[in-house]
Amino acid sequence: MPTGSETVLLVEDEHLVRELTREILKESGYSVITASNGEEALRVTREFEGRIDLMITDVVMPRMSGRELAEHLAVLRPETKVLYMSGYTDDAIVRHGVLDDQVYFLQKPFSADLLLMKTRELLDHPVN
Repeated sequence: MPTGSETVLLVEDEHLVRELTREILKESGYSVITASNGEEALRVTREFEGRIDLMITDVVMPRMSGRELAEHLAVLRPETKVLYMSGYTDDAIVRHGVLDDQVYFLQKPFSADLLLMKTRELLDHPVN
């Protein structure tokens, strides 16, 4: 399985999914910062002094969607890449403005292997 040492900000409103995903990433060498919603993620981003290489965020969350969060993050941390995940159908994701050619997306439920492969693929992808 692919490993890494980068820092990942994980934003997921479902506690169990957040904790399981965090464990998978940590066991593969990543430093993981977690948040349960967009506001918390922005607070953590402002307070964290190190580099955040990747944000993995749920698309549909209360009060702030993953796409809205990514737009705010782009201002604070333009170097941070984004991987979206969702258990909703593609139609619901399209309504939230997430799916297009420039977006990395992970459909829930996902395996540990797929999570790690997508994470590594995005981190290794050159910035445009």
